[in-house]
Amino acid sequence: MVMLANLEIPVEAPFTPEQRGWLNQFLQRELGGGGAVAEVGYDKTRPFPSAILDNYNLNDEASGKETRHVALSLEGSGLEYEAGDALGVYPRNPPEMVEEILVALDLDGAAEVPLPDGGVGTLREALETAYDVRSLSAKFLAGWLARSGSEELRGLVEAENQEGLGEYMWGRELIDLLLEHPVAFADGADFVSVLRKLQPRLYSIASSPKAHPGEVHLCVGVVRYESHGRKRGGVCSTFLSDRSGDQKPGVFVHRNQAFRPPADEGAPLIMVGPGTGVAPFRGFLEERQATGATGRNWLFFGNPHAATDFLYEEELTALLKGGVLSRLDLAFSRDQEEKVYVQDRMIEHGAELWAWLEEGGVFCVCGDASRMAKDVDAALHKVVEVHGGMTAEAAAEYVKGLRKGKRYCRDVY
Repeated sequence: MVMLANLEIPVEAPFTPEQRGWLNQFLQRELGGGGAVAEVGYDKTRPFPSAILDNYNLNDEASGKETRHVALSLEGSGLEYEAGDALGVYPRNPPEMVEEILVALDLDGAAEVPLPDGGVGTLREALETAYDVRSLSAKFLAGWLARSGSEELRGLVEAENQEGLGEYMWGRELIDLLLEHPVAFADGADFVSVLRKLQPRLYSIASSPKAHPGEVHLCVGVVRYESHGRKRGGVCSTFLSDRSGDQKPGVFVHRNQAFRPPADEGAPLIMVGPGTGVAPFRGFLEERQATGATGRNWLFFGNPHAATDFLYEEELTALLKGGVLSRLDLAFSRDQEEKVYVQDRMIEHGAELWAWLEEGGVFCVCGDASRMAKDVDAALHKVVEVHGGMTAEAAAEYVKGLRKGKRYCRDVY
């Protein structure tokens, strides 16, 4: 709601420059006052309802993976991003899961309940859009124990059995807890009082605004698995893949100033992005192409199989043929008896990698923090040590210098 003197005007989107001009003229002419109309911007607390423009699987049907290319509209949002930023997406919980919860609790989905950020909504709407009805935590189980009196939970919670708690929570969700350790709630408001707010998910942006004005692109790995006799999936990835339909997901831009293409357009750029880690580097390459950057670009990409999992193959091949991408080294781990990963390709081409670094190259990594990023970091240290003729200690100092000089950038998760 925007206040104009004593008037209240509902606003569904930020004012365009033309609208602000008209409203300011209205203030001057009709109210005899000065002042201006403030822009009502979109952000994490007020996400922009973004229309989905494109949504398709980047993997072949025969692949064991599903990776969605999702293009969303930013028209009329006032949102701006740079290559390297992330997009926050608010998901919706599966309606069938919400229905199962309502049945298990014998609660009326049409009853009004408070929402996490104020206001009210129906219980069904709240469980689909506003509350986390999936994840469990040790704190949540302790609260559930107090209501259920479950002896099994008591043995885990009161004994502070962290290993046992972890094993119990792995692969289980709220619906499992409801069925295994039933609790009676007075009403819908009582139930949502124990739930946490549904949080947005952050995805590395896979586009440059210069290449796609008014749009933002994502590369989303869809999570699907089975546990305790149930088929399950990532709440946001399956929302985008299965349930987005005519929906307009709420989105906002999350800045990542530490992860950008080189400010020096002549600097060489080395990118390591296996799987969905390729996302920001698609944006980096589009940005470098749009700005006419003269620096060479080298991408290391990997996935299980070339025939089914070569994400953005046509685009990357075209960029390679056109000279925007100077080198493309691929690591399809399951296409030969011995598994090959991006870090192995780095070691294999260590001499040239070292030469690029010595020419002022910027080294960027995106992807899994738990394993890939650690292995890539170890490979980088090895390349510097071997081809720079350094001791392990000196190589560590060299890599440390790359970090300090903002020439070693990571977007890992």
